[in-house]
Amino acid sequence: MHEKIITLVTPVFLLLILIELVVGIRRGRNGYRLNDTINSLSLGVLSQVSGVFMTLLRIGIYAWLVEHVALWRLPADSLWVWVSGLLLYDFCYYWLHRMGHEVNVLWAAHVVHHQSEQYNLSTALRQTSSGALLGWIFYLPMAVLGYPVEVFVVVGLIDLLYQFWVHTEQVGRLGWFDRVFVSPSNHRVHHAVNDIYLDRNYGGILIVWDRLFGTFIDERDDETIVYGTRSPLRSWNPVWANLEVYKAISVDAWRARRWQDKLRIWFKPPGWKPADVIERYPSRPFDITRPRYDPPLGLGAQLYCLAQFGIVLLVTTHFLTGYNAMSSAQLAAYAGWLAASLWLIGGMLEGRRLYAAGEALRLVLTAAGVLAAGAWFGPVPLPVAAQGAVAVAAVVSLLALWLVFKPLPPVHGHLSHQ
Repeated sequence: MHEKIITLVTPVFLLLILIELVVGIRRGRNGYRLNDTINSLSLGVLSQVSGVFMTLLRIGIYAWLVEHVALWRLPADSLWVWVSGLLLYDFCYYWLHRMGHEVNVLWAAHVVHHQSEQYNLSTALRQTSSGALLGWIFYLPMAVLGYPVEVFVVVGLIDLLYQFWVHTEQVGRLGWFDRVFVSPSNHRVHHAVNDIYLDRNYGGILIVWDRLFGTFIDERDDETIVYGTRSPLRSWNPVWANLEVYKAISVDAWRARRWQDKLRIWFKPPGWKPADVIERYPSRPFDITRPRYDPPLGLGAQLYCLAQFGIVLLVTTHFLTGYNAMSSAQLAAYAGWLAASLWLIGGMLEGRRLYAAGEALRLVLTAAGVLAAGAWFGPVPLPVAAQGAVAVAAVVSLLALWLVFKPLPPVHGHLSHQ
């Protein structure tokens, strides 16, 4: 249900993103870059695709607990259950969100949402693919109290959808509203890496939780907000974006000499390292004046990446609306194709020839697979005309790929996200 609702409202999200872009341009303070926006939206796509495989963790465990452990059976047709359920969900979300900044293993999932060095509505769609692995734990109180599954799912969607609009620089202070609810002003603070703003304003709908537990701070006129993370991603690769911190923690755990430290590092705050690891592998100091990551790329290559991302976005809609009719093998293959497509687009946005070669291979294999199977990742055969359209699209894309990437000089970079 979660994925299908998000799929239905995605056109609204994209329309609002377009409106924000136009408003920003007219005001002379546009907050969008094509590469960053595609990266954020790609991470949103991956999050929705992975969510199909996380249903058991997100809802299955909750449903089992309601059935077997709940202290009461609260009625789903009562208004007070829905209102109190939304309040309790938002309270639980506050603690999940806060711990996501204070515990390394949880930060490894949540970091995805903070990696963008821009702040706009596309940032709201920049979501983790691994958050459900541990996030369900924080909502156990709702299950134990007996809130029905449908209440849990719907109030969760309300909480999530509310947070979309607060990711903008185009809305200023809102007076009394800022003091009660999460708003663009106080959520901008949450995404800041400035010392004064760091790790504040965790609320989802209500900012009163932050006021109650001492984590609130107002946006200040004398402190320009800098967005991103203190260990910048510096990549447009959405797969690597999800794995970056997990790898960093694993490497430091491997380097630690004491077994206690190998375990503790997963539960310590982000940035913590054992003393022996710091001594042998000192971290680079954080530089808030660092330039934004923005590797040069020609207009033709940018338009190619945008067109291919648009195709992948449309295909993802098919995946999210039809996955119930697919076998496990078909689902895995389909999800793998989507992830590989976004991975290659991210690499091409960095101007890497190797990824352009991989893109050519993807196009050839996709067309060949459709023509050989006569179907598209599912039990329903494709008409001959549709198969031909896929083949023609692949040929046209190959020609465009050659035209826009052939002149590019080789680009060298860190191998950590190749």
